Amino acid sequence: MRWVLPILCVLGLTAGAVYYWGRSYGASPSAETAGLALVTPETRTLDATVSATGVVRLRVGAEVRVGAQLSGIVRQLNVTVGSHISKGEVIAEIESRGLEERIAQARAQVKLDEVALNKTQRDLERSQRLFATNLVSRQEIEDLATVVELAQAKLEKSRRDLAVVEADLAYTRIHAPISGTVASVSTQEGETVAASFTAPTFVTIIGDRALELVALVDETDIANVKPANPVTFTVEAYPSREFTGVVKRVAPKATIISGVVNYEVTIGIQDGIDLLKPDMTANVSIKTAQHETLVVPNAAVHRDEDERFVYVEREGKLEKRVVTVGIRDVGLTEIKKGVSPNDRVLVGNPSVVETKD
Repeated sequence: MRWVLPILCVLGLTAGAVYYWGRSYGASPSAETAGLALVTPETRTLDATVSATGVVRLRVGAEVRVGAQLSGIVRQLNVTVGSHISKGEVIAEIESRGLEERIAQARAQVKLDEVALNKTQRDLERSQRLFATNLVSRQEIEDLATVVELAQAKLEKSRRDLAVVEADLAYTRIHAPISGTVASVSTQEGETVAASFTAPTFVTIIGDRALELVALVDETDIANVKPANPVTFTVEAYPSREFTGVVKRVAPKATIISGVVNYEVTIGIQDGIDLLKPDMTANVSIKTAQHETLVVPNAAVHRDEDERFVYVEREGKLEKRVVTVGIRDVGLTEIKKGVSPNDRVLVGNPSVVETKD
């Protein structure tokens, strides 16, 4: 007796479900189909989608390695792994006392060369006045003019040497070339860096919003995928959250894996990008089109090998009718051909079907 109540509950729920479908889709069972639900095909707008798998990855050029162009001791390091830095902020400073001494020396050399040039110019002017009274020879004038030119060239070189050293002074402060998050730090305060051959890396920065999604789309579906198609996707880390994006480009060259031809589709991520990390796996749905079509409940569509059919009420009897089906939505199947909006279709499979010839 204790099993009677659960059995009665199950039977009641089943009857309620049949009644709900009949009410929702305008069912009106005839005498021949008493107890079975008949529904009218419903017109709905369905999305044509392409499903694929993808991977979240960094954009090309999004990861920047910042190094030093000058050798010296790291006096101060202002970032740690995971910290955010804005473009132009100082990442590190290199000891500059030796460089400042070189700048002072270069400035002194410029001053000496300026004094030497002034002296040679005065000597040339004096000799030119004496040449006018025939007290000095032309050869002497020409020699003094050459000395002036050499002094001018030497002064110009000294000034350029000073500019080079002053430019090196700017390299003692290492600035962030982009805004982003510090991914790694390879140099610490107090260490000596040598930039003679290669620029030592201080930090690696990943730019803000630098992620994109790359999906592999099968060759049978790629013809429908175009730039600007809207995209939704989920990742294992946030299975209940749906992220959105848009197709940016489709690779012109195929990627062949185990003999299967796929094409890389690059997708720009529009929201939730701060939650994502490189190398996350994504389940991707690309919306390629929308269209209005007739749909019926999944339970109304039956299969006999490769043939799909439904039961349509006609003149109080059930008629088996072959249909062409399309995509499936939640609980519904698209009917491309075989029924009209005025037909009434049987939901479920009757134990005895009287088919009209």
